[in-house]
Amino acid sequence: MITLQNFLMPDPVICTEHPLYFHATGDFALSQSSGEIWLKAGAKLLFDSYFNLFNLTKWHRACVLDGLFAEIRGEGRVEIQVIQVIPEQSWEILHCEPVTLVAGTPHVADLSHYPGRATQGLIYVEIKALDAGGARITGGRFCTGSVPGALPRLAVSITTFKREQQVRETVARLETFLGTFAFGDRVHVQVVDNGASAGIAASPRVTPFVNPNYGGAGGFARGLLEAEKAGFTHCLFMDDDASFHMENIARAYVFLALARAPRAAVAGAMINNTHKWAMWENGAWFDGSCHPQFCGTDLRSREAVFKMEHASALSRPATLYGGWWFFAFAIAEVRHHPFPFFVRGDDISFSLMNDFEITTLNGVVSFQDDFAEKENAQTLYLDLRNHLIHHLVCDRLARGPLGTGKIALRFMMRSMLRFHYESAAAQLLAWEDVMRGPAFFDENIDMAARRATIREMMQTETWGDLEPGQLAQRRRLTRISRPWRTRLGIVTLNGHLVPFSRCFWDRIVLTMADRGIVYPAFGAAEITYLNATSDKGYTVTQSKRAFFRLCWKMLKTLLRFRREFAALRAAYRSGYDAQTTRAYWEKKLG
Repeated sequence: MITLQNFLMPDPVICTEHPLYFHATGDFALSQSSGEIWLKAGAKLLFDSYFNLFNLTKWHRACVLDGLFAEIRGEGRVEIQVIQVIPEQSWEILHCEPVTLVAGTPHVADLSHYPGRATQGLIYVEIKALDAGGARITGGRFCTGSVPGALPRLAVSITTFKREQQVRETVARLETFLGTFAFGDRVHVQVVDNGASAGIAASPRVTPFVNPNYGGAGGFARGLLEAEKAGFTHCLFMDDDASFHMENIARAYVFLALARAPRAAVAGAMINNTHKWAMWENGAWFDGSCHPQFCGTDLRSREAVFKMEHASALSRPATLYGGWWFFAFAIAEVRHHPFPFFVRGDDISFSLMNDFEITTLNGVVSFQDDFAEKENAQTLYLDLRNHLIHHLVCDRLARGPLGTGKIALRFMMRSMLRFHYESAAAQLLAWEDVMRGPAFFDENIDMAARRATIREMMQTETWGDLEPGQLAQRRRLTRISRPWRTRLGIVTLNGHLVPFSRCFWDRIVLTMADRGIVYPAFGAAEITYLNATSDKGYTVTQSKRAFFRLCWKMLKTLLRFRREFAALRAAYRSGYDAQTTRAYWEKKLG
C-alpha cells in the first residue's frame, strides 16, 4: 500500500504544542524523544487535530484512491474507532473494534466503504485503553491500496542568499529524510546559491548551483530551468530556513502522484513562530492586497480546525495563490516563468498567471518568523511594485486607473498615518518605477541601485539600541475607547489636520504585534517601536511638513498615472509575456 499521511507527534525542534497533534482524556504520557504515547486504562487518545486528521473531501475529490485504510501501531488492549466528520450532518463511525495491538503488527481498519455514506468530511482515529496494564501507541498512517504506475520525479528547489548555516541544516535534514522515504529515489534537492557562499557539497541526492543574485525570482527561475533540463516532472519551491516536518514532502509528493488533474499543485500553510498555535495563512487570495485565509485560527481547538478544513475544502477563491516557502507543481503546466520582481510578489504572480489547481493540505505547513519584523522601507517598496503590476497584467484583477491608483494611495497612507514618512517616500519611488515600464525591471534585475537608494533614504526607521528616554510614555488620547479613538484618527488623519497636535498628543511605545497596524498609532504624535525581543527600537514623530509634501507628490503621480494608464497596461501585458519565458531567463542566467 501507499501511505497518504503518517501520524505526527510533537517535535521539540519544530513545535511542541500538543493539541496541534492530538487530544487526550484520562492519564497519559508522551515521550517526545520516541514519539510514543502511553495510556492508562480508560484514557482516550484522539488524533482529531490539525496535523493528524485526514481531509477526505480534498483527497477524494482530487486523487484516485484504491480504497482507504487506517493503520495503528502499538501494544496493549484498546478500542479503536475511526470517525468521519461530515459537514452539516450526523457523524459516521466507519470502524469500531476492540483489538490487542502487538508490536510489529499494525491493526488495519478498512475504511473503503466510506462512499456509501459520504465522500466529504474529515476522518480521525480515536483510541481507548481497555486493560489495567494500559497501552502504548507508537504511530499510524492513512493509506490506499496501490502505487500508481507513473510516479513523479520531484525536484526540491531551494534558493538561498548568505544564510549558510540555515541552508546547510535544511539540506542535511532533507538528505536524512530522503534516505528513509519510500519514494526518496524519485526526489532530488537543488540548492540555488545566489550568494555563492553556502558551500553545499554535491551528492547523489543534492546538486548545488551558483547563481547571480537576482533575488528569489531569479533563484527559483534557475531552479525551474534546471529541474526541467534534468527531466523532472514536478518542482517544489521551498525556503532555505524552512522549519517544518519532513512529512510535508511525503504528503505533497503522494498527493501529486495520485492527482487526477495535471494542474494539481500543493501550497503549504504558514504558522508564525511567535504563536505556534495560531494559523497565519492557510493559502491566500489576492485582490488589491493579500488576503491570508483563516488567519488567527486557533489550531489547539478541534472545532476551529474542523471549521477551517471544511471551508478550505469546499471553496477555492479564484485568485488563490501559494507562497514559495512551500509550493509544489507540475512543470508541464507552467506557462509563465517567474517575473523579475527580485523578491516579493513573484509567488503571487506565478500562481495567478499559471492555471494551477491549488490545494492546501492539513499539516503541510512551515513555521516562519513574524513578517512584521521583516517589514522595512525596502520590503514596502517591493510590495507596492508587485501589487500594482498584478493589476496591470492579470485579467481577473483588471481595474481602471483610479481603482489601481488607490492601491498605491492606501499603501502610502498606511505608512504616513504611522509617521513612517521614509517608508512612504520609498513607496512613492516604487510607484514611479512601475510607471517606467517593464524594461525597468529588466535593467534593474539585481536591484543593486535601488537597494542603495533606499538605504540612503533611511535615517530614522532603522533598528538601533534603545536610549532610556525612548521608553517614556504620555498617554491620554490613546486611552479613550476604540470607536472614538478610531474616529479621531480618521477625521484628523492622525493629528496631521490638527494645529500643534505634535505638542500635546500622546507619546507611546508599541511592540512588534502592533507595528504593521494603523489603529494603535491613532492619538499619538511620537511612537517608539520595539522589535520582537524588545532590545532594539526606533522612534518616529509626526511631521505635517513631510506629510503634506508627500501628499502633493502623490496627487501629481496619480494624475500622471491616470493619463498614462492605458499605454502602461499595454506595455506590461506585452513585457510580462516576454520576461516570463524560458528563453528570457536562460539569457539572463547565462
